[in-house]
Amino acid sequence: MTAVRGILYPMPKIPTQEQDTVTGRGPPADVVSTSATFPDPTDKHVGNRVRMRRMMLGMSQTKLGDALGLTFQQVQKYERGTNRIGAGRLQQLAYILQVPVPFFFEGLPLPSETSSEEGAYVADFLATCDGLSLAKYFMRIKNSKLRRCIVELAEHVAARYN
Repeated sequence: MTAVRGILYPMPKIPTQEQDTVTGRGPPADVVSTSATFPDPTDKHVGNRVRMRRMMLGMSQTKLGDALGLTFQQVQKYERGTNRIGAGRLQQLAYILQVPVPFFFEGLPLPSETSSEEGAYVADFLATCDGLSLAKYFMRIKNSKLRRCIVELAEHVAARYN
């Protein structure tokens, strides 16, 4: 109840974010937050693959968001795995990023497999700007001895500064 000039009026029921005003159903699957604290591992993996491919194409989050009709903040949430990407949106992403839909699931461990921390660490690293650039330029070095020297250099630097 709310009072206006001393008269009490019943408050209209305002739908919650979980419920649509027309259908009475929850929000679409592509905007459902998977968890308040931890993203679902599959959502995080798919988001990392979206980020990696976007960066490979040199596309900004804003440009991808514009192509999808979304804000860059929504793209960020997809990439972090905070918000789940629905099937239709995944199809749009595949088209815009010029990859087949299964690309987003490559390297995803099956539920029966034990998730390797090292595998997840590598995937997370490759989804960063530095990781992607390092892998891209490292693969351009054809001399295997030179590549081995670079790996040894990285090992020594990591050992010394960690």
